[in-house]
Amino acid sequence: MLYNIALTLVKGVGDYNLRSLISHCGDAQNVFKAQAETLKKIPGIGPKTAQAILSKQTFARAEKELAFIEKYKIKPLFFTDTDFPKRLHNCEDAPAMLYFKGNANINNQKIIAVVGTRNATPYGKIFCEKLISGLKKYNLLVVSGLAYGIDIAAHKAALGHQVQTLGVLGHGLDRIYPALHRSTAEKMLDCGGLITEFPSETNPDRQNFPKRNRIIAGMADATIVVEAAVTGGALITAQIANSYNRDVFALPGRVDEEFSEGCNYLIKTNRAQLITKVEDIEYILGWVQAKLTPKPQQLSIYPNLSSDEQKIVKLIAEKNSVSFDDLQNNLDMPQSKMAMAILNLEMQTIIIALPGKVYKLN
Repeated sequence: MLYNIALTLVKGVGDYNLRSLISHCGDAQNVFKAQAETLKKIPGIGPKTAQAILSKQTFARAEKELAFIEKYKIKPLFFTDTDFPKRLHNCEDAPAMLYFKGNANINNQKIIAVVGTRNATPYGKIFCEKLISGLKKYNLLVVSGLAYGIDIAAHKAALGHQVQTLGVLGHGLDRIYPALHRSTAEKMLDCGGLITEFPSETNPDRQNFPKRNRIIAGMADATIVVEAAVTGGALITAQIANSYNRDVFALPGRVDEEFSEGCNYLIKTNRAQLITKVEDIEYILGWVQAKLTPKPQQLSIYPNLSSDEQKIVKLIAEKNSVSFDDLQNNLDMPQSKMAMAILNLEMQTIIIALPGKVYKLN
């Protein structure tokens, strides 16, 4: 783990280039052992970055971080680890390293993100309570950002209903921001947890919070915007979720209410689906299962499919219905190839798309 941490700390590497380095060299230790000429041939790694890697100046800081996470029982999660959040593997800009503390199942079968304004109204807080109360039966994980307003309302509602909840931080795990939420964060360690891409001693700087929003959006099956103005972090998170091909929901509000303006905008521009009750999410995400499960269809009736199409049809036949993310997690296939294969299968009417980007055999 020392080499993994040290590599994430090298200036100029970044998450995307780090993945490229691991792809070419095999692991972080081999990256540091590579020759300069070898590193410079890797796309995105120029002479300056290669020199920064081989200088190994980040090892002292990495050793300090390793001592910190061992002392406070923090779990480092490198993107090659089996328990790294699987949904983030489908996000090109996902962090390569995460630091996690708690007992949450971060690969839970059902995960939702709840975000919104820091100036939450009773309307938004009551909806958070009803939403999480109604979804408790699905044993889900609720993700948010531990910020003022809707974030903390969602975390508290989850704790109140014994639902696991995960806070995504914009700083290191050696502090809690805002400090007012420390008691809630401590309770979350026993019913969920805290996670961040930032090492200890990282301050809660302004630029960190929009960056952490991609983790909130990427870890969840759906992002629910409860209240939001037309600018702010909640709309950024919704935009990121859309770019990840994830479902976005928004709670509508009065047209003259400032903190419903962002939600109404998302609905009006088809960037989010309107939600007024728990049943809307259950239906669109396909969480409501039919009472009768049809028998899987035989693949022999589809003799002219490509190998990629056959893999998709086989998995759908085995599971009856499969989401786009499940297909990506189960099949070793680039996202672009999978999208094209799905489109071809839909055009041949072999599969049909259900709400929530779920597919089943026609």
